[in-house]
Amino acid sequence: MSLTQTPQRSTSKGQRTKETILEKAVDLASVEGLEGLTVGRLAKEMHMSKSGLFGHFGSKEDLQLATISKAREIFIERVIQPARNGAEPGLLRLWHLCDLWLQYMEDEVFAGGCFYIAASAEFDGRPGAVRDTVANDMKVWLDYLRIQIEKAQMAKQISADVDPQQLAYEINAFYMGANWKLQLYHDLTAANRSRIAILNRLKAAATPTAPSLPANDNFKI
Repeated sequence: MSLTQTPQRSTSKGQRTKETILEKAVDLASVEGLEGLTVGRLAKEMHMSKSGLFGHFGSKEDLQLATISKAREIFIERVIQPARNGAEPGLLRLWHLCDLWLQYMEDEVFAGGCFYIAASAEFDGRPGAVRDTVANDMKVWLDYLRIQIEKAQMAKQISADVDPQQLAYEINAFYMGANWKLQLYHDLTAANRSRIAILNRLKAAATPTAPSLPANDNFKI
């Protein structure tokens, strides 16, 4: 997965139909799981014939892998690209990235919450191509977070004493906690609680000359 490459969309009718199918597939999978995502289930939702869907996906695994690819594309469009366009590399881009990530959760881009958290929990103990693809995407994301932290260190905006891998791990954990509380308890303060937790961690890591981050009381809980 490249998190810096703009997803390319085809203008052909067949490709547009496939994109529409996959948008529904990602939404369904976020609620019912990738294992529950079958050609028959999806055909019913799309009011299409099974044979029509089989023309786009040769097997259930092909459908699952294409759904993961679509989820990745949506994540890049909603989180990665706006963060890159909104700030130069450094502390503010790192914060912008975290804020957009939480906004993506709050906006209920997928009916069942964060697609990757759901897929990770579903397939963490199952061998195979689907599990490997989800695991690789998550690794790339954590590496991307780490690289943004390292860039902030290079800009002398985060202390050189901070372990980038540890900080990336903590930020990811705060996000996972927010998704859990939002989905299980429908707690609408969950994302802002994680925003405050991430801000506190970034402020503790920031150098005296780093640009200012938002005040915690900007976020209601």
